[in-house]
Amino acid sequence: MAQRTFWKGYLKLSLVTCPVAMMPATTESAKIRFHTINRATGNRIMSRYVDSVTHKVVDDDEQVKGYETGEGEYVMLEEDEIASVALESTRTIDIEQFVPRDSIEWLWYDKPHYLVPDDPVGEEAFSVIRSAMESTQTVGIARLVLYRRERAVMLVPRDQGITLWTLRYGDEVRDPDDYFDAIKPEKPEAKLLSLALSLIKERTERWDQKMVSDPVQDNLRKIIAARKKGARKTPKAKAAEPVEQAGNVVNIMDALKRSIAAEQKGKGR
Repeated sequence: MAQRTFWKGYLKLSLVTCPVAMMPATTESAKIRFHTINRATGNRIMSRYVDSVTHKVVDDDEQVKGYETGEGEYVMLEEDEIASVALESTRTIDIEQFVPRDSIEWLWYDKPHYLVPDDPVGEEAFSVIRSAMESTQTVGIARLVLYRRERAVMLVPRDQGITLWTLRYGDEVRDPDDYFDAIKPEKPEAKLLSLALSLIKERTERWDQKMVSDPVQDNLRKIIAARKKGARKTPKAKAAEPVEQAGNVVNIMDALKRSIAAEQKGKGR
């Protein structure tokens, strides 16, 4: 079932403009969510905002956004003041530049959204922009106000539509050199590498979304279904197999050989 549109605006490339609609490409609606319940009464427990000093409940009309400038000191901003700094990019995705599709590392990707034309008249302009990016193997870079902040976004052609990714800010991605530089650049022994490559080959298969299924959610559904029927039996978690510690090259070699043998035996069955 198609998801309800959560953003509408315009896609713009120079003088070409078309109305578009956007919706998140991912969802957590199927995830099991719990409420906090009063065990004695069976009623839901309500959360309310209270003053951190007086401990009195604060009504909705008395709540305001505050930016901390010092310990216990805040600058308070009203909703209209926050809204006043909104830019044109609130409703217009103006593609400023294009970059090669493979030049942006996945680490910068934040949240994916689907972008579709919102008017039959604008479908041609939308299709031209999407097809041009697809033909040149490029992605568009623009800026857009989403989730109360202006963000850099990346537009990637996909099928007949466009996937719009919000990109992480520069200060959100840590420098990998701070972590990887200490690792010694030693080349692995040829025999070990050959065995590891064989193991990878044995385990390589086509991507399937079942690979990222959530067994915890499945088990929770079983518990809930059992409780509905009056049972209280809880399925036991599968114990993790002990990890074999390989202390030297001989152990690694032996472990790789036995791993490959096990993979081939499993496929034989």
